[in-house]
Amino acid sequence: MRAIPLSYVARNLWVRRVTTLLTAGGMALVVFVFAVVLMMSEGIRATLVATGQADNMLVLRKGAGAEINSGISRDQAAIIESLPGIASNRQGLPLVSKEPVVLNNLPKRSNGKPSNVTVRGTSALGLELRPQVQLVQGRMFRPGTAEIIAGHSIASGFKGTGLGETLHFAQRDWLVVGIFDSGKTGFDSEIWGDSEQMMAAFRRNAYSTIVFRLADQSATTAVTKAIEADPRLQIDAKPEIRFYAEQSEALATFIRILGLSLSVIFSIGAVVGAMITMFAAVAQRVGEIGTLRALGFRRMAVLIAFLLESLLLSLVGGAIGLFAASWMQAVDISTTNFQTFSELAFQFKLTPQIVVQTLIFSLAMGFVGGFIPAWRASHMKIVDCLRAS
Repeated sequence: MRAIPLSYVARNLWVRRVTTLLTAGGMALVVFVFAVVLMMSEGIRATLVATGQADNMLVLRKGAGAEINSGISRDQAAIIESLPGIASNRQGLPLVSKEPVVLNNLPKRSNGKPSNVTVRGTSALGLELRPQVQLVQGRMFRPGTAEIIAGHSIASGFKGTGLGETLHFAQRDWLVVGIFDSGKTGFDSEIWGDSEQMMAAFRRNAYSTIVFRLADQSATTAVTKAIEADPRLQIDAKPEIRFYAEQSEALATFIRILGLSLSVIFSIGAVVGAMITMFAAVAQRVGEIGTLRALGFRRMAVLIAFLLESLLLSLVGGAIGLFAASWMQAVDISTTNFQTFSELAFQFKLTPQIVVQTLIFSLAMGFVGGFIPAWRASHMKIVDCLRAS
């Protein structure tokens, strides 16, 4: 079977370039929404997953789904701290951080509306356990004082959290002495202070979570079994990176389902637009179709040519939409984490997988919108086509 040259297909789109551009623009808008939704979901997942360290273990009360719902007594914390296999730092101190985690309501700089912010009690050991966290302004808070440091997303987004400013919560004034950057992870959306001072201020007698580093990452299973075998420890221990991956699932899945549902609805309009464009192309080129058939091109060749024209049209729209969506990577945005009900700052993230998925979605719209007009063109009778011309 002789195939109609691809140059013929491309030339027909160029001849009708105004209509082509308008139709491709409609498809580009749908592709833009589709890609942005996937980028948002991936951005949330990447932010939370990157928050955890592979060699850190995180401990919560058994059955607690998040740090703010957990409670670990001081006695349990002492038992955990004495477990074998915990790494030590250069000073010989076990790398264990006992941390209370609470939510605090703060007004945003942009509109003054309040939003929940995660406040974490920690220590120098907690900072050592998170090498991705680096102070970029000011200094570390001093133990035993009402000093705090803020993630850069919090410092730029909430009143009273800038360097040298004072926050009032838990019936105390807290001085912001440092701003830290955690490399686009969830810690950028937190405020940190001295663990014992936070316990006293919020009248807590139990920690929310304990983080410790294993001397040997292969000992994860042995440590987990030792914890499960101790009846005094009604806790769950898991790798920190797995904990944050689980935290991302609910929010990322919700955004993905909602966004993709809207994309499918919008795509109906784009498919109809492509179908109308292709039907118009068929109506304007009845004589050409008859000539092609008279020259010996079979119906399948005509069908494939018109279908390729629709696919090429959708590919142009997909490329435009994807290019526009790629600029969203420069945008910082925040949302509410469903697990903690606190503010979470993140960036859109474009991956090769999202590029492939987006282009497939665009081509699918082109195929659905172009198949019926292509089928109609291929089934026209040669005599009727030549008579109409």
